[in-house]
Amino acid sequence: MASNDPDLPELSGDPQPGDLIEIFRPAYQHWALYLGDGYIINLTPVDESQAAAMSSVKSVFSRKAVVRMQLLKEVVGNDSYRVNNKYDHNHTPLPICEIIQRSQVLIGQEVSYDLLGSNCEHFVTLLRYGEGVSEQATRAIGAISFVTAAASAFSVLGLINTRSRNRPF
Repeated sequence: MASNDPDLPELSGDPQPGDLIEIFRPAYQHWALYLGDGYIINLTPVDESQAAAMSSVKSVFSRKAVVRMQLLKEVVGNDSYRVNNKYDHNHTPLPICEIIQRSQVLIGQEVSYDLLGSNCEHFVTLLRYGEGVSEQATRAIGAISFVTAAASAFSVLGLINTRSRNRPF
């Protein structure tokens, strides 16, 4: 089902070949690329059945993935989705025929998967633009960096505070 969330910019509509599809899972967004005739290409975990792989949070922790061509409506299930070619403003899409051809060559292939460096959004943007991009990963890296910096600051403050309490005056 297409997204009806009023907080999301309306980017939906009928998907066209080469469009990026953002699927809203309960804990994350899954990304696919529309091929046409109701089919998408996406990454799924190697060790799961096709049905289980469609909605599993386990997919974000896998180290390997399989490139699959599946029906959009089956991958979306009860979740919502939207067409979201959000990088078109600063990345030029490849010609549609090239996007489709590059996609078809990869169907059934096992590929490396890394949540921060090579995830489903990187995969589909690589197909569409020739360059893998993921705001989701960039945000996660930023959050990890912030937490690490905050933890370091608290450690230093704790060490300073401990030393000042231990001074013999």
